[in-house]
Amino acid sequence: MDAMVSGGVFQPEGLAQAIRALPPHDDLQRSLQSRALDLSEAILQARWLVLAGAESSIPSLFLVILFSWLTISFLSFGLFAPRNSTVLAMLFVCALAVSSAVFLILEMDSPFEGLLRVSADPLRYAYSHMNH
Repeated sequence: MDAMVSGGVFQPEGLAQAIRALPPHDDLQRSLQSRALDLSEAILQARWLVLAGAESSIPSLFLVILFSWLTISFLSFGLFAPRNSTVLAMLFVCALAVSSAVFLILEMDSPFEGLLRVSADPLRYAYSHMNH
């Protein structure tokens, strides 16, 4: 039982070990132990899926530095470029292209939520065939 609780936090990895350590006495207990092991494995898989998608892989400091750099770049281009419609149109197009790229990067950091979503069906299909 101590393997399942570490520092007051439940550890599912210890649950599977504790279930394996139980000695079954008859066929019913063996089937229940097998079912409990299957469920503990499903809990571990769900836990890893949640942990993998919980954090952003893009550091906040990186985003602050990137946006500061882009702001300074476009501000300096805007200040030193001549004032005509071609320059303004190109600055707008370039700013739109860069902001679209940053938006896509941020959207694909969380592929299962947001405006652009990836289907989770192939992942579910792969998980259903991993243990068989």
